[in-house]
Formats: sequence, structure tokens, C-alpha cells
Amino acid sequence: MKGFIRRQEERLAIRLLAWQYQRMNLPIPVMSELEAQAAKLVSDAHRIAGERGRNVMSIIKEMVAEIKNKT
Repeated sequence: MKGFIRRQEERLAIRLLAWQYQRMNLPIPVMSELEAQAAKLVSDAHRIAGERGRNVMSIIKEMVAEIKNKT
């Protein structure tokens, strides 16, 4: 079971991903796909934060921005 903070981070990541897709004029994936992408982003952000001692939210924002550069 996910904790409250983790769920909030994933909800924010979903909104950031959807916004990024809209900004790039790409179709927004179905909610299940966005949820999977968000869960992976948050998980990766926590891992990176643990390794580098950085803020999880700033890492999530950077990772979402990187999606733009990859497409």
C-alpha cells in the first residue's frame, strides 16, 4: 500500500506528464499509462534523491522535462 505522500507525488507527476504531452502537441496516453509512467518517475526520483541527497520534487520536474528532449 502506498503512503499519502507517495500518492500525492504520483498525482503531481501525472499532471506534469499530461501538461508536457499537451505542450508538445502529442496525444495524452490513457490514464493507466500515465499512472505507470508517473509511478516509475516517482520511484526513480526517490532512488536518485537517496543517492544524491536532493529534493524528490525537483528531480521529478527535471525528469518530466527530459521526456520532452527525448521525443
